Amino acid sequence: MLKNHCSCSMSITEPTSVFFRSLARTCSKRKDAKNTYWKPPQASAGNDFHFPISSSVVKNRTSMEGIRSLRLITAVKTPYLPNGQFDLDSYDNLVDMQIAKGIEGILVAGSTGEGQLMTWSEQIMLIAHTVNCFGDKVKVVGNAGSNCTSEAIKATERGFAVGMNAALHINPYYGKTSLDGLVAHYNSVLSIGPIIVYNIPTRTNQDIPPSVVQTLAQSPNLVGVKECVGTERIKQYTDEGIVVWTGIDKMSHDARWDFGAVGVQSVASNLVPGLMRKLMFENKDVTLNSKLIPLFDWLSQEPVPIALNTALAQLGVIKPVFRLPHVPLPVDKRIEFINLVKQMGREHFVGEKDAQVLDDDDFIIVGKY
Repeated sequence: MLKNHCSCSMSITEPTSVFFRSLARTCSKRKDAKNTYWKPPQASAGNDFHFPISSSVVKNRTSMEGIRSLRLITAVKTPYLPNGQFDLDSYDNLVDMQIAKGIEGILVAGSTGEGQLMTWSEQIMLIAHTVNCFGDKVKVVGNAGSNCTSEAIKATERGFAVGMNAALHINPYYGKTSLDGLVAHYNSVLSIGPIIVYNIPTRTNQDIPPSVVQTLAQSPNLVGVKECVGTERIKQYTDEGIVVWTGIDKMSHDARWDFGAVGVQSVASNLVPGLMRKLMFENKDVTLNSKLIPLFDWLSQEPVPIALNTALAQLGVIKPVFRLPHVPLPVDKRIEFINLVKQMGREHFVGEKDAQVLDDDDFIIVGKY
């Protein structure tokens, strides 16, 4: 049986300056304190706290062309401790491994990083931590998307206030809006700083059509589009001079080399960053792409990041902890992954431990966090 562990959510009460000092201490000690129990810094932006920041400050800090040229951005996984809190030691280790293999950007708290399972305070804390510890080595894209425009504005302001280079914004989901509403929603955050529009209709049940993107492209703060509809849409945008990343690993090779995409915002690079860099940076490589397709398929058999979380746990890179509603893949699928690792070569995957099939009882499922 899968075990269920519950824990209380954190409270954020202390002054913001304490938050930044605590993050700095955590960052400076992270190399010397492996296996320590991390307590979240008791300061951050509460839901009624604003971080106003002028667009000129953001522009001065961030090179638009520097972001637009990124070929490989890892949508990084957020690891957890057994009580469901962030495991920053494992997070830092995972990001270090990405950087060592040449990843250019880190997307923090996206759907792969389970931003949808975080409070805004947790989300901004993780963005700030990533900027403080790795911002001199990689570009940091923070997920600030929401189906509530007011929340999206606040999250964007806070993310830029703690130093992120760009914000990723999904279109409003569940309570969908009109096409005019989409334009108005995006314009409200484009006025703040560099924005990447994220189109993934399988999650939102609403496509962002080219007419909307073409209107948004008139803003100098539109970095580009993370597009998950298909390669023909990517080709249309790139022909119009709009920067595009694919968000689907399986189409990343063709999107990059045949349809003009600048690169990929990748899930698979959490596991095989070196191979994904080769796929995006070197010449067209049909053989390597074919080698990676079975892994791409395995990762997408259930909604992201279920398979990724399972894989990283079996590689010994993260603790086998899941925040509900996510649960690990069944044992037959876990065995499939170990066989994939053997076929592709353990040396291509992150981590140094032997890959092993975990039993149901090895996983910890956290319902209240």
